Amino acid sequence: MRISVDLDSSVPPYEQVRGQLAELIGKGRLPVGTRLPTVRQLAADLNLAPNTVARAYRELEGAGLLETRGRNGTFVAPGRDDALDRLQRAAADYAVQARRLGVPPDAALALVRAALDASRPG
Repeated sequence: MRISVDLDSSVPPYEQVRGQLAELIGKGRLPVGTRLPTVRQLAADLNLAPNTVARAYRELEGAGLLETRGRNGTFVAPGRDDALDRLQRAAADYAVQARRLGVPPDAALALVRAALDASRPG
């Protein structure tokens, strides 16, 4: 798990941590059941206050991405829609391919919209 915080950024550190963890979960790089570092450990690793990491974890838990199991730790939450998880991974793969091929985001989205429109029943 690679997370970095830019203390010179206008984005608050907790939001940087939250956003990066959400992205890792969304892309499947942190699969369901993965145990995250303790708040204190991640805070120490990132040279942040523990409350900063705790806030990021709380917000991710509120969004249903993490679950805290008391003294057992914090884990990537199960129970999300498997179809949406698979589709999200496919979308992430598509985005990587589009970027690799040099296709601008607007054009890549237009291709997806056209494919969705073409797949609508009658």
